[in-house]
Amino acid sequence: MKQDPLTPYGNKPMVTPIVNAVNYEYESFEVLRQITDGEIDGYTYHRDDNPTVRAVEKSIAALEGAEDCIVCTSGMAACTLAYFTYLNAGDSIVIFHDVYGANYKVSLILERMGIEVIWLDASKPHKVKDAIKPNTAMIFMETPSNPLCKTVDIAEMAALAKSCGAMLVVDNTFATPFHQQPLSLGADLVIHSATKALGGHNDLMAGAIACNKEDYEKLWFTRQAIGTTLDAYSASLLERGLKTFEMRAERMSVNAMAMAEYLKPHSGISNLRYPGLKSDPGHEAASRQMRNGFGGVLAFDVGDNQEQAKQFIGNLNTIYHAVSLGATESLICIPYLTTMLYLPEELRTGFGVNLNTVRLSAGIENTDVLIKDIDQALATI
Repeated sequence: MKQDPLTPYGNKPMVTPIVNAVNYEYESFEVLRQITDGEIDGYTYHRDDNPTVRAVEKSIAALEGAEDCIVCTSGMAACTLAYFTYLNAGDSIVIFHDVYGANYKVSLILERMGIEVIWLDASKPHKVKDAIKPNTAMIFMETPSNPLCKTVDIAEMAALAKSCGAMLVVDNTFATPFHQQPLSLGADLVIHSATKALGGHNDLMAGAIACNKEDYEKLWFTRQAIGTTLDAYSASLLERGLKTFEMRAERMSVNAMAMAEYLKPHSGISNLRYPGLKSDPGHEAASRQMRNGFGGVLAFDVGDNQEQAKQFIGNLNTIYHAVSLGATESLICIPYLTTMLYLPEELRTGFGVNLNTVRLSAGIENTDVLIKDIDQALATI
């Protein structure tokens, strides 16, 4: 009898083995039949499933309070899996502008496939009702949003989606399951760029969709068909990141709140957005649906123009000028020049992003060190 690949020594190792196998030998034709018919857990080919990947899927499902989870090669692969699985020619999708900019590129593909894409400002969710049509199949949102940290009431959107027979998909990358569990608020699918806080170390790329068993089977079919199964090594790195995830998420939230409170009265800062601030337009909704703090990301405008924002970033010593978020290091960027490059120039500023808007992702550094770094950099503009 061959050993289970996850228990190669007869007992369970503390670290899930990295199973790099592309294919697997069958003990018998009967075992092959049982695996392919879904009667027993087993593996045949990496594009179908992998034991290392499956282990991290179960961990993320537990964090989100989901029945299951499907993991793939990137956050955008996860978004695309959701679109391709549930949208058909003739359908309409309502999506908020404040989602990761690369969704705009996918929307162009969806439109070529005969799917109508309706974009709305995340600060005006009341307009969703007017945008819904008989053929609306999906509402796609992110809260707090990317990059402006706008808050959308998940339960409200879930009720609206249910009333018209649409699916509600929530990107939970900014909030993370430590702060927010959209499935418990009525969402159908929860998407993560696991590259960010779930992994947390700037060393892997992955996406995840937390869902129920029925949706897992549908999403699995799409992933298997288009071949976006995560590699075993990245899955192992992701599982390692999850072991410290809650500690990191808590620390990032503490640092983000401290930086937001420091920046709020500063004369060189405007349009500060962080849902933890009582003055934030989304604070009330965030207080209802978030817990353990309000996440690790904030956004604000620096000075009067982009050159002053560049000068501020250039003078930072502890906070890194880099894209991405949710890492152990604090990261800052100008969305207009980075994460929103996917959008046509005329659309980048249409929903609140300015040329001097910066997005700051708190890391796990000492809070005082971060505040001092911001203080000395602001003094130079």
